[in-house]
Amino acid sequence: MSALSPLLARRIIETVGSTGTPPEWGFQVFTAGIEPYLDVLEGDYLRDFLPAGGASFKLLVGTYGGGKTHFLYNVRALAWKRGFPVAYVPLSNDASPFHQLDKVYAAVARRIALPPPDDQPDRLPEPGLLQVLTAWHATLSEDLASRDIPAADLPAAEAEVAARALSGLDNLQMQKALSKAIGALASGDEETLRDLLDWLSAEGFSATRHRPLGLLHGIDRSVALSMLRSLVQWLRAMGYPGLVILFDEAEQLPSLSGKQRDALLSNLRELIDECGHQHFGGVLMMYAIPDERFFEGRSSVYEALNQRISTVFEVFNPTGVTIRLDELGKDPLALLQTIGVRLAEVYETAYGCRLSGKEAAVSSVAKAAYEQRFGDIGYKRLFVQGCVKAFHQMRAGGAVPLDIETARKLTVV
Repeated sequence: MSALSPLLARRIIETVGSTGTPPEWGFQVFTAGIEPYLDVLEGDYLRDFLPAGGASFKLLVGTYGGGKTHFLYNVRALAWKRGFPVAYVPLSNDASPFHQLDKVYAAVARRIALPPPDDQPDRLPEPGLLQVLTAWHATLSEDLASRDIPAADLPAAEAEVAARALSGLDNLQMQKALSKAIGALASGDEETLRDLLDWLSAEGFSATRHRPLGLLHGIDRSVALSMLRSLVQWLRAMGYPGLVILFDEAEQLPSLSGKQRDALLSNLRELIDECGHQHFGGVLMMYAIPDERFFEGRSSVYEALNQRISTVFEVFNPTGVTIRLDELGKDPLALLQTIGVRLAEVYETAYGCRLSGKEAAVSSVAKAAYEQRFGDIGYKRLFVQGCVKAFHQMRAGGAVPLDIETARKLTVV
């Protein structure tokens, strides 16, 4: 824990202890049990298959508090390390886009984030297309700087180079918008850039603002997949190996009508199928859900989707689609013990203290939390929250080791 600053350690403890969710950075220090699966994802996909033009879809299944977000954060960190832009998209009751495919694209466009600098891996980058455009413009400017082009001609030259690089994009309107956006960045035309970013991010279409720029219609369902394909193609044209998209159902799945649910499942099936097409190369898409009952039904939509997610991802079967977090750990109590001891070391760094008897305390909390493994909330979340409560009591001079009855009280929601 020597590399962990007291401030970062305190932030980890505050997040884990209050909500039971992992922090956006620092989760690595108490990650345990999923390393073999992360190694497979990195070795079989991020290292060579995706950069070579392959694509894959994975369904991540875990109860609320069962470690889905923690797993996705690990995948995001690995993808950034391998040079992939990542769009981590948390979904909620108020913002679940899957029954409207244009909102799927819009969510990805808003949340896309480039890899952080090598010397600042813990500095979370600002998401959004503006940051991607700015980074590309800086690269184009640097390339053109040595060609003795008059300053007055640079905006047009940069837009021309951008247009050539974008010539293979699936969507011609996106090609036009991106090249004009580079021109606006080069000339400092902030108003035009803002209008183009609104269109590119599917924030809305205005005939008075967008048609003079050659953009004749907004982004709706009919062009959503084309826009998503073009986004990936643009990133690869910039030199990135592809795009990792992580959808996280952080809350209860929304209450949808039967028609909306069929549309959601149909859209998900389309996205899975896109991962099998060559023009969607370089994409790893993961969709995290609390359980698979959402895919139960008798219509052809349910059947078609179930056929695509029936195989199970394992260390010895990386081509499987469904990753079941509850089945990853062979010895749940031993896994909780490892996580808890690591979390105790983070706590000690955060508060500058020593927790005598932490292993015994963690063991009691692990047993109490595991007793609730069939409840509505994942026992891992109850466990980490209970551990932080126990550490607070120990630091204040509470009795150690904790008896099982006290540990049970610490794991009550």
